[in-house]
Amino acid sequence: MRNLSDELLIESYFKARELNLSPEFIGLIESEMHRRSLYNKIKKSS
Repeated sequence: MRNLSDELLIESYFKARELNLSPEFIGLIESEMHRRSLYNKIKKSS
């Protein structure tokens, strides 16, 4: 996940949610978003 750009990580998050992928996988994406301080930006825009 560290190799993904911020934009691709965010896109992956929304696609994973749209496809109802496993909560564990979505959790991994969310953890990386927290690490990059992106998660709060997503919460505000959704």
